[in-house]
Amino acid sequence: MQDFFLRYLASKKTVDDRALNAQVWQAMSNIITQPDCRVLEIGSGIGTMIERLDTHGLLETAVYHAIDNDPDHIALCQGRLRPLIDKHQLSFEAADILDFIKNPQNVGQYDLILAHAFLDLMDIPAVLPDILALLRSGGHFYFTINFDGGTIFEPTIDAAFDALVEKVYHQTMDERVTNGVVSGDSKSGRHLFHHVNNAGGQVTAAGSSDWVVFPVNGRYPADEAFFLQTILGYFENSLKNRPEVDAHKLESWLQTRHQQIKEGNLVFIAHQLDLFGQVE
Repeated sequence: MQDFFLRYLASKKTVDDRALNAQVWQAMSNIITQPDCRVLEIGSGIGTMIERLDTHGLLETAVYHAIDNDPDHIALCQGRLRPLIDKHQLSFEAADILDFIKNPQNVGQYDLILAHAFLDLMDIPAVLPDILALLRSGGHFYFTINFDGGTIFEPTIDAAFDALVEKVYHQTMDERVTNGVVSGDSKSGRHLFHHVNNAGGQVTAAGSSDWVVFPVNGRYPADEAFFLQTILGYFENSLKNRPEVDAHKLESWLQTRHQQIKEGNLVFIAHQLDLFGQVE
């Protein structure tokens, strides 16, 4: 299962590369390239954001600290990113953000905080004030790939059932509980504007960062067919025990969608938002 998830994280890199909003990325770039910018990445996964920043030449002067709650992810980062560790000021730590924000030594230490495809898995209004408190006065944040209530599969199979699948899947996000704590919001992207304001920050740049996965000449780029198969797996796991969704119809729907991937015919779109801003 761990290897499966690691492959998923790798497979979505090219999807994220296309999705990240260029205007918001540029706003972040203007900050991270300032001399000795102290950067914290929350939920760094296997280090794809670090690779992306390096490719764009944005780590030359940054002092970059990446945390992830999975020690296996941190170990993998330290192995696969060894050339970048030797090249840049990179450090890694296996730490849960809920523990990290409780450590007073971390408060007010960073110029820029990155959270990539991460915040929409949290109880945002509960944790965001403490996350922003990790920033120095005038520090900046860059929150990317925040899901915002839109999931589309094309072509249509059954319009009514397609709509039901999307609706109930979004409900599972809203109802998600992790370790006894609410941990999801299917409209987290749009809600982040007010959550940021309430936490003492201000959004200064924002834009769409939709996932758009489609075949070219019947083939998906890179490992994006696997990415789509994984997305369907999430739908299956989330919906298979929901009483609102007929189990036989769901099984047929999933089989058809998997066949569309094999045939190079499935288009998948997920609406998301990127936000950049500053604290006082």
